[in-house]
Amino acid sequence: MGIKKKRLDVLLVEKGLVESREKAKRLIMAGNVIVNNERVDKPGKMFDENIDIRVKEKEKYVSRGGYKIEGAWKSFKFEIKDKVACDIGASTGGFTDFLLQNGVKKVYCVDVGYGQLHWKIRNNPKVIVLERTNARELDLEERVDLVVCDVSFISLKKIFPTIKRILKSEGKAIVLVKPQFEAGKNKVGKGGIVRSKEIHKEVLYDIIKNALNNGLCPEKLDFSKIKGTDGNIEFFLELANKNCDCMISFKKISTIVNKAWEELS
Repeated sequence: MGIKKKRLDVLLVEKGLVESREKAKRLIMAGNVIVNNERVDKPGKMFDENIDIRVKEKEKYVSRGGYKIEGAWKSFKFEIKDKVACDIGASTGGFTDFLLQNGVKKVYCVDVGYGQLHWKIRNNPKVIVLERTNARELDLEERVDLVVCDVSFISLKKIFPTIKRILKSEGKAIVLVKPQFEAGKNKVGKGGIVRSKEIHKEVLYDIIKNALNNGLCPEKLDFSKIKGTDGNIEFFLELANKNCDCMISFKKISTIVNKAWEELS
């Protein structure tokens, strides 16, 4: 009988090299895991249990958000180099860190909180820090080419008018859809987890339709390869600041949700 194969992220945990699959995924996607003397960047790649694994511990970004937005970029391939961007819900600065490492010209870091932004990001000359700032009331001295957005405890529906207002014509927005903050309270389970595929599909359809109604064209959708800290499956949506009537079909939404559940559940 052959040796049983397992996912690389699972093997890292089982061998005691990392404490969780989430950290395993981050390290693998960052290129910090070496298998049989070769770098592997796919957490789901299958290997025999007796393989030689080495881990380079250095984290690539200041927070796990960097790995999330990197995954979105790999899927969507949105332009970053020499662009002016705005990070709404910047928090520690993971999204901004990814943008800085990929040649962004300037980033406005917006957050309602204070003192969360990592010192490395805060002290970067390309970063303009806008703390204690309500994103719903945000306006900037210039329109930006790119918005990245990761907000909690508020619906994206309340942020879309701001995104429309600050984006240049044809500018792009990459927003993280967190179903736990979009579904009604009666649809969110214990621990703040959404445990229904159908609710995920309903939330995404509703959010995409709302973006369209706010003059933002929904262009691409994918699931985040890294779950939220609470274990929720999350999704990335690419929007363009232009008029269109192209709704992402419910069939396509269903396909993406089903794939997310298959890979992350």
